[in-house]
Amino acid sequence: MVDQPRVRIGELSRRVGVSPQLLRAWEARYSLLAPARSAGGLRLYSAEDERRVRLMLEQLAQGAPAAEAARVALARERTPAGGHMADAQELARELEAGVAVLDEPRTQAVLDRALEGRPLAQALGDLILPFLRHIGESWAAGEIGVAHEHFASNAIGARLRALARGWGAGVGPRALLACQPGERHDLGLLCFGLALRERGWRIAYLGADTPLADVIGAARELSPAIVVLAAVERERFRRSAAQIKALRKQARVAIGGAGATPPLAAQLGVELLAGDAVSEAAALVP
Repeated sequence: MVDQPRVRIGELSRRVGVSPQLLRAWEARYSLLAPARSAGGLRLYSAEDERRVRLMLEQLAQGAPAAEAARVALARERTPAGGHMADAQELARELEAGVAVLDEPRTQAVLDRALEGRPLAQALGDLILPFLRHIGESWAAGEIGVAHEHFASNAIGARLRALARGWGAGVGPRALLACQPGERHDLGLLCFGLALRERGWRIAYLGADTPLADVIGAARELSPAIVVLAAVERERFRRSAAQIKALRKQARVAIGGAGATPPLAAQLGVELLAGDAVSEAAALVP
């Protein structure tokens, strides 16, 4: 087996947002972590240790007791090479079936399967983002009602927010993310933040319907490497043009979402994130 890079407990703590004391407790009580030892006897933790901690945090965020959360995290080993992993189309069909009958446990079980056997960025790009677009288009076409659209958004949004726990920890560059005033659709921005986190960024997330004055204040306080503003309607950017230009004077700014276009980005003097959330996160350089 090829040796993988390992980190000391302080660095692991920063990455996952869990104190060293609690990490040691989880190691002692539940055997959640399996550190190697340096020549000097220091514990050194692997990417697999980090993955288990993140899985445990996800379970805790959903209300599971600590012992059960640890059991689930330890049971969720990555799919071995050659093992079966449901393809995105199969999962999308199952996800749609769960949404159709407003069955939250069934919907979450499909998301469990999607996240167990593949990297998070792949699950976002292959299943979650396309499914969210499909749900939005189906609602716009009158094929599903508001209840089903809201159900799907809330079920998936709850999982995304659980995965986001601790994403502000670490030592990587910080991204400040916010939706334009009046913009309530923030799941695409959540996916973008998660994809950035997978690439080592720290995330400061202000979320839906954020006044630009508050974004400017947060940027002044945090000095982020980039500020990303999102909206599905172009007019939301236009109404905030003066404030976006003011923000641009103190920080690097990019716009994304369906409302962001090349002419608008040029007019505002900001960067454009025109692709899907995962590819744009992969391409973003601090």
